[in-house]
Amino acid sequence: MDKSDMKAPPAFPMPAQRPRRSITGMSAILLPFTSAGEVAWEALAAHIERTAACGLWPAVNMDTGYAASLDRQTRESVLHCAAEVCGQRPWVAGAFVSSDDQPSFVASAYQQQLEQITSAGGLPIVFQSAGLTEGPASTIVARYRMLAQACDRFLGFELGPQFAPFGRIYTMETYERLLEIPELIGAKHSSLSREQEWLRLALRDRVRPDFMVLTGNDLAIDMVAYGSDYLLGLSTFAPDLFALRDRLWAEQDGRFWSLNDRLQYLGCLAFREPVPAYKHAAAMFLHLRGWIPSDRVWPGSPERPASDRAILEVLLRTMQPWIELAAEKNGTAVP
Repeated sequence: MDKSDMKAPPAFPMPAQRPRRSITGMSAILLPFTSAGEVAWEALAAHIERTAACGLWPAVNMDTGYAASLDRQTRESVLHCAAEVCGQRPWVAGAFVSSDDQPSFVASAYQQQLEQITSAGGLPIVFQSAGLTEGPASTIVARYRMLAQACDRFLGFELGPQFAPFGRIYTMETYERLLEIPELIGAKHSSLSREQEWLRLALRDRVRPDFMVLTGNDLAIDMVAYGSDYLLGLSTFAPDLFALRDRLWAEQDGRFWSLNDRLQYLGCLAFREPVPAYKHAAAMFLHLRGWIPSDRVWPGSPERPASDRAILEVLLRTMQPWIELAAEKNGTAVP
């Protein structure tokens, strides 16, 4: 039994909700494949476009896009695809340095990717690696300062060890020192802990109110109600519905909670153990929506049982009224 939610409550009161705030939503883009196992480039471009058209920031070369598995050529092709589709609209791309290739920190390996992403027009987000996260707080912060020399703006990323062996959730002391780096404009937080994220929101409000705390908690997507923005893998299932949900919150429309519940049901199914298999669930769901040509995943990736497809189909049917409302609000045809 997972007892992570049964720990003693935090030493501070639960924060108040923040109604009517405008939510910045970033959505990790699933890399789709054809039935033959090749990258489905047209489907990728179409999914980036529909995500950007909803008002979300497409985020490519993230875990949802198999960033840790891609060869350099494929990663660069994805980058160019995003640049071409998004144009002047904001988008994000992951800067990933393999711990296998670079077990120690090599600033130039990261800086090269930061410069490449920035030159293409994207906002870089720095994936952790064993080399980046090892050592005391002063050393870690010094490394981020070195990365800041390569670009004017970038995002950080805290990753829980349940996602990757090199992942690390920083101490609050380290986090506060990272907030002192002006080029670091936000950070994705993926501990799956509300308490850890609430602590970061309180620190952000006190120290640097313009800093974006981007929730990566696909099991608690209502963190946006407390002041988080987001960069989620779950939103790739339904960027239209996430954009609608965010709009309902800004308009203080009570339907926010009903739609959020629907999306959270989907998240609880998709992000159960083993968590990395959520990418197969995303592929099945997007295939059911007719948005990608198959539900294939990267070779060797964990998969969900075939029985999940029937459950996802039921969830999709229950979301149809919301899909129609989203199309009406966005002035687009019902997908």
